[in-house]
Amino acid sequence: MNYWLVKSEPSTYAWEQLLKDKKTCWDGVRNYAARLHLMDMKKGDVVLYYHSNEGKNIVGIAKVQREHYPDPTTDDDRWVAVDLVPVKKMNEPIGLDAVKAEVKLKDIALVRIGRLSVMPIRKKEFDVILKMGKTTL
Repeated sequence: MNYWLVKSEPSTYAWEQLLKDKKTCWDGVRNYAARLHLMDMKKGDVVLYYHSNEGKNIVGIAKVQREHYPDPTTDDDRWVAVDLVPVKKMNEPIGLDAVKAEVKLKDIALVRIGRLSVMPIRKKEFDVILKMGKTTL
């Protein structure tokens, strides 16, 4: 199993909307590095859900339900989407400042490559984030 972090602006698609919808097609990604990460996602992989711009918090945990397929929002076959389902809301959201302040997360892609919308994270980083969010899986 692999671990990932995806970003969405709450005004575009909030965690609460994913909870309500119970499933979403993670589409519209137009960055080549992020696309490669989507293509590496496997069914059952765990995904941290991060609210970008407004809030800047890790707010939930999702899982990959369907591996990559052609992005339905474009006719350009270079782009892919995956399906995500919600697993659990974080008991306490973890702000970007807290992530940056945690020495065990100094190498996390969220800090190193801030503009990337889909990124891998290490199991040990995932575990630290769960502990910070007072959340178990």
